[in-house]
Amino acid sequence: MKGVSPIRIDLASDTLTKPSPGMREAMAQADVGDDVFGEDPTVRQLEQRIAQLLGKESAVFVPSGTMSNQIALRLHCRPGDEVLCDANCHIFCYEQAGYAQLAAAAVRPIDGPEGIIQLEQLLDKIQPDDVHSPITRLLCLENTHNRAGGRVLPYDGVAAICGWAAEHGLARHLDGARLLNAVVATGIKAADWAQHFDTVNTCFSKGLGAPVGSALSGSADTIQQARRHRKLLGGGMRQAGILAAAALYALEHHVDRLAEDHTKAQVLADAIRKSDGLQLAFEMVDTNIVVFDVAVEWGTAAEFCNSLREQGVRMLPLGAQRVRAVTHLDVSMDECQEVAEKLPQISGQGPPS
Repeated sequence: MKGVSPIRIDLASDTLTKPSPGMREAMAQADVGDDVFGEDPTVRQLEQRIAQLLGKESAVFVPSGTMSNQIALRLHCRPGDEVLCDANCHIFCYEQAGYAQLAAAAVRPIDGPEGIIQLEQLLDKIQPDDVHSPITRLLCLENTHNRAGGRVLPYDGVAAICGWAAEHGLARHLDGARLLNAVVATGIKAADWAQHFDTVNTCFSKGLGAPVGSALSGSADTIQQARRHRKLLGGGMRQAGILAAAALYALEHHVDRLAEDHTKAQVLADAIRKSDGLQLAFEMVDTNIVVFDVAVEWGTAAEFCNSLREQGVRMLPLGAQRVRAVTHLDVSMDECQEVAEKLPQISGQGPPS
C-alpha cells in the first residue's frame, strides 16, 4: 500500500513465524507416505512423540488447533449437550461457533476473572436431570489463555476443577494450543498438566515455530474415533510427513527457547507500565502475550496500532481500546527493546488531531 511503511517488527501473533533453515532442511529430508492409510512414518513418529510428552496413549496429527478442538467437541458431546468454558476462550470466541455447527452442542460461558474460572463458579452450573434442559457433558479449559494475556492457569486450580468435573461425570478437554509455554513458564511437566484431561490439543504453529499443524491426544480408543472425525472434516492429509518433520524439529529445538519469548514480553510490559495513556489489561504477564489498553482520550486501539505501523511495527487491535502484542522466535530482543522505546514516544504524542 502506497505510503505505508513495510513491517519490520511483527508482534501481531506468534503464528507469523517462518520455518528456520534447520526446520526447512528437516522438512526436505522427511520420510513420507500416505497418512490417511497410516503409512507416513514421520507423522507416526510425531504422534508417538507428542502422546508420550503428554502422558497419553495416542495422538492424531491435524492441520489446525481449531480442527483439534472441534474434533474433541464431537468426540465428547452428542447433539444438544452442553459445554462449560470460559467466556473469553478460543473455542467460544474464535472458532465460528463450531460447537453449534459441527457438534450440535450448546455452550454455557463462564466469566472467569482474568480468564481463570474459579471452582465456586461451576458448582451450580451442571444442568438438572430434566427434559427441559440440555445435558451438561464437557468442561473445556484453555492454557495458556490467549485473551487473558497468555496467563498460565494455576495448577492447583486446574486439578481441583477437573477433579470436580470428573466426580460429576463431565469429560474434560484442554485447549493447550500454547501449553508448552505454560510448561516452560512453570516448570510443571506437560504430562502433569495433561493428566487431568481426557483430550488435549497442542499446536505446533505458534510459539514452537512450525508452519502448520496441531495434535489431539487422548486414549487409544478416543484417538481412533478422532481419526474418523478428522477425515470427515477434511483433515485427512496424505504425505504429511513434510509438515510433521517441522513439528518434530520444533519439539526438539524450540521448546526451551520459549523462555526467551517470555523475557521479551516482559520488556514490552515494562515499557507499557511507563507509558502515559497505556495500561496493561492484566498486570501479570506470564508468557509471550501482552495485552494492554489505550486510554480513550488518547485515541483508539486501531489509531495507536496505525501509529506503530507507520514506524514498521505491527500489533493487533483486539477491540475499541485493547491491543495485543505477541513475542516469538522471529522477533529479537533488540527489536523488542526498540519497540519498548517507541511505546512511550507514541503514547506521549497525545490523541490524534
